[in-house]
Amino acid sequence: MVDHAPPTFDEVVERQRAANQAHNRVEELRHSLGPPTEHKWTKEQSVTYETAWRAWRDLDREAQATLAEYATERGRPRQEVQDDVATAVRSRDPE
Repeated sequence: MVDHAPPTFDEVVERQRAANQAHNRVEELRHSLGPPTEHKWTKEQSVTYETAWRAWRDLDREAQATLAEYATERGRPRQEVQDDVATAVRSRDPE
């Protein structure tokens, strides 16, 4: 069994930022392509969207797991840590 160091706050923030960026990409695609039920997407557009959606899903799952581990390791409520992470992400994101 390999031990690993618990995540740092900065690691939690960076994972959340990556998940947010992936979500923004999905939203950009939805906006530019239009809803799939109203517009006929090409195969390439469908693959691009599905790939972006899966990346977002995976990054968000990883971010949530890291956040939970961080909160547990420090004995802090998850919601409190999540609020702190959201504040840090907002303050560090370029305008």
